[in-house]
Amino acid sequence: MEFKIEIEKTLSLMAQQSSLYKPTDFWSDASNSILKELADQGVDSFRSLESSLWFFVPTYGHPGSGITQELITSVMAELDQLSATEKQKKVFELFLNGYQSALADYRVFLASNSDENPPLLNQFSESKVGCPKEHFEFDDKWFSRSSLNYLLGLSFLKKHINFNEIQTVLEIGGGFGTLGEILLKTTSDLKYIDIDIPPTANVSHYYLNQNFGQENVTSFLDVEKTDEILIKDLKKASVLCSWQIEKLVGKVDLFVNYISFQEMEPDVVDNYLKHVSRLGTKWVLLRNMREGKQLKKDNGVGVKQPILSSDYENMLENFELVERNVNPFGFKTVDGYHSEIFLFRRKD
Repeated sequence: MEFKIEIEKTLSLMAQQSSLYKPTDFWSDASNSILKELADQGVDSFRSLESSLWFFVPTYGHPGSGITQELITSVMAELDQLSATEKQKKVFELFLNGYQSALADYRVFLASNSDENPPLLNQFSESKVGCPKEHFEFDDKWFSRSSLNYLLGLSFLKKHINFNEIQTVLEIGGGFGTLGEILLKTTSDLKYIDIDIPPTANVSHYYLNQNFGQENVTSFLDVEKTDEILIKDLKKASVLCSWQIEKLVGKVDLFVNYISFQEMEPDVVDNYLKHVSRLGTKWVLLRNMREGKQLKKDNGVGVKQPILSSDYENMLENFELVERNVNPFGFKTVDGYHSEIFLFRRKD
């Protein structure tokens, strides 16, 4: 199905759903911006579109760094005026374009992994589907901030679990499908399910199709009219729309949410986690801003009520906290905010 028609179809279906499965305040304006750029410029280059870079394609350099393109240009021009050497200019360039930050994450990832136990993360190299604006090459392999974020999280996870026991991984808010790409390239006999709202669900469906072929990816439209979505009948990768979680039947071994719960309201997150528990999930891996996202003010981007770290322990009453981590696997911002990784294990 043509991408534009697919989006129109899923948007029409979402309009009929509960508010629990629609974009929250943080994402409502973002979705409109993303939709407009996708319509104008197409999905083939979604990893270079400005709205994508602001909301679901994270970067180390602009805009993720908070340093504007104008300031970057000004700094580099000033270095010429100051007769900086080529080496000095290169130091600034690699700092401003995000290379040094990416290298720091890559070094932690490299030090945390061996090829002895699955997933064989050291073998991973990210595809160029979507024409990434920011892509770094280390040891003849390619990485973005999205893939390095997940690779650090999986490195943290491997400290605690035996991946041979993981057969089904469920993610809510999977961005453009990076976790699915990593898992399916570095493991065997594993199913990955991404649940998201349009238009990001449409983008991740496109991304996984391009990487693994349509014959290996279950689409939200494939199961639109079924009363139950049986996990055992899904292909090795699946992309479902948010409201379809209610129809999902089967067992999940690992649930992952990376950064997107913090952009939702507490009632929405609580509803999703109830379904996660219903599916018998044994492990829960989260990454969340400890202090919560910014409050929405006037016409700015933000949430009505931030999700804090303590909220997860209250919502996950059937789970116990195994470990939480900021350094080295999470991230502390220059202004003192903590992007924190949590691992929970089912009590029963």
